Amino acid sequence: MTGTRQLCTFHVVDGYFGIPVEQVQEVVRPQPITPVPLAPRVVRGLINLRGQILTAIDLRFRLGLGEPRDTGNLMNVVVRTDDSPVSFLVDEIGEVLNVDEATFEPPPETLQGSMRELIDGAYKLEGRLLLGLS
Repeated sequence: MTGTRQLCTFHVVDGYFGIPVEQVQEVVRPQPITPVPLAPRVVRGLINLRGQILTAIDLRFRLGLGEPRDTGNLMNVVVRTDDSPVSFLVDEIGEVLNVDEATFEPPPETLQGSMRELIDGAYKLEGRLLLGLS
């Protein structure tokens, strides 16, 4: 017997991604980003979320999908980590989706690079794939 899993979904370029809702602290509209000198390119900068300073990670760049055209409109998915929350910058927010665990497939061996490090598998939905981030 299989169960369901709730995922917070979002779009990055043409990809449809999801993170388990229990890892998501909140979703926030675009915020001013303060650049960090000498930071890796994946770190877009820092945001101030009600007095809490968060690292803003550019998922486009982290996934190897290029640079965003308009960084001022990137949405923030604030994700809890073992250390402290971080903000994933995404193009568009989706919805909270219940997915059947029976539709989950591990990533194919052909998936390489940064995508391989982040994607733990795909959920086969009607008409598209939802890539799960680990």
